[in-house]
Amino acid sequence: MIVVRRPDLSWVEQLYLPGFWEGLKITLRHFVARLSGKTHITLQYPEERPPIPPGYRGAPVLVKDEEGREKCVSCQLCEFICPPRAIRIDPGDIPEDSPYAKVEKAPKEFWIDMTRCIFCGYCEEVCPEEAIFLLPQTYSLNGRSRGELLHDKAKLYAMGGVLPRPIRKWANK
Repeated sequence: MIVVRRPDLSWVEQLYLPGFWEGLKITLRHFVARLSGKTHITLQYPEERPPIPPGYRGAPVLVKDEEGREKCVSCQLCEFICPPRAIRIDPGDIPEDSPYAKVEKAPKEFWIDMTRCIFCGYCEEVCPEEAIFLLPQTYSLNGRSRGELLHDKAKLYAMGGVLPRPIRKWANK
């Protein structure tokens, strides 16, 4: 075991006046810089938002087509590709009375744990139906508990909304 001795302080250093004056100098330097207009005040966050930096991918959300139908077909590729395993999908079927019941399936449940998400974008890249996107408009993801950051299907669709695309897979020919 190695013992490191503390240096002995002189009587001036024991008064802590040099440290006090150093801190006061820094405070006065910031005060003068603020008065001269060289620095800016803190943003009032909810009302004022900082500009979104270039390259910010955004948060993953689910989108619907122009007619309000779910684009997700429960292929689970996004769940399998997600490095931190933040996505969970419980596959389900489209109701029998729908004209698309025999064609596709839809997720019964879809969750993204935002405390685990690393915003890598793999889910967006692997989705064959373009149902999941990283939208940079969703800049602040916050909650009072971890449970509030577990986004379910309804919240993901509310955040994503409708994304019009030129390719319509359901169009009658």
